[in-house]
Amino acid sequence: MEQPGSREQPVAGVYEQLITDQVHGELERLEAAGWKAIDAEVGAESSPHVLARHVADIVAQRLVQLRPEHRVPFANRVLESLAVDAGEQGGTEPVSAIVEGPRQLLALAEQEAPGAYAVRPLTPLSETSLLTNSPEDLNLGAELRAELATADRIDLLCAFVKWYGIRVLEDSLLAAKERGVPIRIITTTYMGATDRRALDRLVREFGATVKVNYETRSTRLHAKAWLFRRRTGFDTAYVGSSNLSRAALLDGLEWNVRLSSVATPAVMDKFEATFDAYWNDAAFETYDPDEQGERLDAALARAGGNASATDLRINLSGLQVHPFPYQRDMLERLTVEREIRGRHHNLLVAATGTGKTVMAALDYRHLSKEAATGRPTLLFVAHRKEILNQSLRTYREVLDDASFGELLHGGADPREWNHVFASVQSLNVQRLEQLAPDHFDVIVIDEFHHSPADTYRRVINHFTPKELLGLTATPERMDGVNVQDEYFDGRIAAEMRLWEALENDLLSPFHYFGIPDGTDLTNLTWQKGSYADQELGNLLTGNDARARIIVKQIQDKISDPGSMRALGFCVNKAHAHFMADFFRKAGLRAVALDSDSPADVRAGALEDLKKGELQVLFSVDLFNEGLDVPDVDTLLLLRPTNSATVFLQQLGRGLRRTDGKPVLTVLDFIGQHRAEFRFEEQFRAMTNLSRNRLVEHIERGFPQLPSGCQIILEGKAKNLVLDNIRTQLAATVKTLVKEVKEYSTLRLADYLRESRREIKEVYKSSNSWTLVLRRAGLATEPSSPGEEALLKRVHA
Repeated sequence: MEQPGSREQPVAGVYEQLITDQVHGELERLEAAGWKAIDAEVGAESSPHVLARHVADIVAQRLVQLRPEHRVPFANRVLESLAVDAGEQGGTEPVSAIVEGPRQLLALAEQEAPGAYAVRPLTPLSETSLLTNSPEDLNLGAELRAELATADRIDLLCAFVKWYGIRVLEDSLLAAKERGVPIRIITTTYMGATDRRALDRLVREFGATVKVNYETRSTRLHAKAWLFRRRTGFDTAYVGSSNLSRAALLDGLEWNVRLSSVATPAVMDKFEATFDAYWNDAAFETYDPDEQGERLDAALARAGGNASATDLRINLSGLQVHPFPYQRDMLERLTVEREIRGRHHNLLVAATGTGKTVMAALDYRHLSKEAATGRPTLLFVAHRKEILNQSLRTYREVLDDASFGELLHGGADPREWNHVFASVQSLNVQRLEQLAPDHFDVIVIDEFHHSPADTYRRVINHFTPKELLGLTATPERMDGVNVQDEYFDGRIAAEMRLWEALENDLLSPFHYFGIPDGTDLTNLTWQKGSYADQELGNLLTGNDARARIIVKQIQDKISDPGSMRALGFCVNKAHAHFMADFFRKAGLRAVALDSDSPADVRAGALEDLKKGELQVLFSVDLFNEGLDVPDVDTLLLLRPTNSATVFLQQLGRGLRRTDGKPVLTVLDFIGQHRAEFRFEEQFRAMTNLSRNRLVEHIERGFPQLPSGCQIILEGKAKNLVLDNIRTQLAATVKTLVKEVKEYSTLRLADYLRESRREIKEVYKSSNSWTLVLRRAGLATEPSSPGEEALLKRVHA
């Protein structure tokens, strides 16, 4: 080895080049420098072992960065270089080259598991690949058989399972069972394509645990994927287009990507986490051929369009015998409130279209089974005849009793008074005086957000039932009073909000379009949290310009306007009739309905809309809530709505699923608003985003919405909405003072209700309600000693 005085090159350059240059350049420099450069770094008196470790470190750093096929040649050149260098220094020990490979070491594995590795995938376990089932490509079925032979855990999810698909893999599945390998399978009743015999065989013969989604109105699961876990850590997966069918595994034009825990570890981790999330989702239910066989047959028949009329009648709601998993969960929570916590006044919150009335009927059926003296007496209260008729029909279906219940509304009067479906208007003071407070065991009040009204409060205060159940989709009222706070000590027994229902694919996905219409509303009168109806109506009916924009947008956004079924929400009666007249002139079949429309006219219009003989119904607060119009596929929001409650009620009119409705189209026409108007209310109601996150999502075009949904703000609409929300975010003391002067109120609660602001906006930083009142000239009392310091800390 050379002495210190003969060192020629600093080591820093060698290190850098070893990391950055191409393989050959690095080797040439290493050979040229040999031990000299390394020796210069570590000192002349270092031992050869220390020097060797430094060389090994350099080589290891580079090997990690090289592609697998380059590692063996690189390592051999390094060894060759070291051998030459050692020879120059008088070394005699040979340096062996690395054998080209890598090769699989099978001997030890064969001793532990004889025959287990006789069949191996042609794609190495550490690599990725694309399989297309083409003649010159690897066969997916053969690769899956080889994967099954060496897996320690097997997971599969697919939309359907076919008998002949299992036959392709049956020997491998049986061998996996004999080795004690757990097999988990998730599938659906999609299009009735699954073979029940195939699922039975998977459970009985191959020991698989199978979970099924029985939902027939929509298919939540379209993924097709296999996951093979191994104790060695060499996990693999296949993700693509193949269900468990013969064609998909053998000769279909299918694309499947093979993943590996070595090459794609992050994807594999996400695969397992997502599969486990599905596995634990209540929508996928464990299948037992002996217990759920008939249920599966019925679900497959309905999904395939082969259900008999009797089947459809018995399962008209789809929920009589088997509630959906999310409904079962909510009913169980309700039972816990009663039986465990002893609470018998409860509120159930569920988004429109998720079956509030069905859940109430199922709950009543449960209470009836638990009762020792037969069915409890029941009072069901609603505010519209249509809601009562629908509710009575639902209870009869769930109870399988066509004679159950009596109506109390208009001229209808019950005879037995045991199970009464009554309008709240019919329960007047005289009627209530004839009924004892404990006459009804169970009272259900629909649309419970109306409960603070005198008509509802009178009923609630009069009766003392054993069980009171409130139903609503929107417990937050327009006036700021939340019914759970007023009647239920702030409790909600069970709830599923709109965004949860959409995420769980329980409602029709929506496409919301915010469209600028050029209307200037800044000069209209603002009173009690909204625009003055008369002024707003006059503005919107003043000329045809806005109506022309609406018709033009329908032509642009609706694929076939002649077959659409739309509801239009208007400001007042004049506005509704104005829009209907304009649409008829434009060649669209339209009708306006309002509170003066006779019941038979309303019913006939709804029937015409359902049959496609009408294309648009314009209304004023007539279809906001409670009425099922599942065929509606288009909503026209023709009036600004400053209430999340009203917005959700209107949106709910089109969210119910039907076979012929792929998506709900929502056209919202946006003008230039006063500063008091709050766009954030409706967008937060749709997305459950905080105000700050809402701004970010609007700027990015709402990148994270429930599957199938989209929100598009066109042209100036995006800036109008963003500016409005940012104004609320940047509310200063000056802004608050201006608003308080306009509202002229000394009560903080009144101001918050009218302004729709949150209390934290008032107490932001060192601000306070007292300070705002003083600056507004509404509080004239002099400040007391220490007040300023105290008020600065109120926000804490």
